[in-house]
Amino acid sequence: MRHIYIVGIGTGNPEHLTVQAINTLNKVDVIFIPSKGAAKAELVEVRREICQRYVTKAGIRVVDYAVPVRQMADRSYVQSVDDWHAELSATYEQLFQDHIPENGSAAFLVWGDPSLYDSTIRIIERVSARKQVALDCSVIPGITSIQALTASHRIPLNLVGKPVQITTGRRLAESFPGMIETAVVMLDGEQAFGKIDDPDAYIYWGAYLGTEDEIIIAGRLADVSDRIVATRAEARTRHGWIMDIYLLRKGQDFDDPA
Repeated sequence: MRHIYIVGIGTGNPEHLTVQAINTLNKVDVIFIPSKGAAKAELVEVRREICQRYVTKAGIRVVDYAVPVRQMADRSYVQSVDDWHAELSATYEQLFQDHIPENGSAAFLVWGDPSLYDSTIRIIERVSARKQVALDCSVIPGITSIQALTASHRIPLNLVGKPVQITTGRRLAESFPGMIETAVVMLDGEQAFGKIDDPDAYIYWGAYLGTEDEIIIAGRLADVSDRIVATRAEARTRHGWIMDIYLLRKGQDFDDPA
């Protein structure tokens, strides 16, 4: 039986790796590194830097693989994701058969934490369910973009005694403002915060968290919304990609330390 380790690597800073993650990378036979094309080459380089810095055991192979492109045309979001996961599971199954010896092990380096808005666990489960490759898996937790965001802004995640919602841009309007006082928003390519009309809403936004290119902006939403949109567009053009996240909060006094 082959064993797969799904290793959280944080948000881009190699120093985010835990001791557990480093020890795991040094006991596998293979480390798989995904490629999403030239526009996201920096993401590949971060993973390579992690391997170069922390993998000290001889004989561990690093194998690149191409990530299938998700097709959105003429299908719903849920269907497009399901189809994409099916393609990825076929890719993974072939990788396991070609590169992991029987009773061997391999690691995937997952951005942030494998349990939060990442599908590697689900895809491994698909491969296992097909029963073409006998495998088991372990998950090594990592620093999330939520932790990196609140650390960079030097704020607590929650208000005292209050809940926090983690959601996506497409679902934000369902709960904020109104049902929840603190919302963390991930996967928002449309800047859904621009549709929030609440004079008491504050935003803590960050992109490329944990890296040398980190950008953070905070303030009353009505005052900084346009600035975030412009900054995000410029950064995405410059890098060819962007990963950002933000926290929305209402009903608090705001003092911008900058």
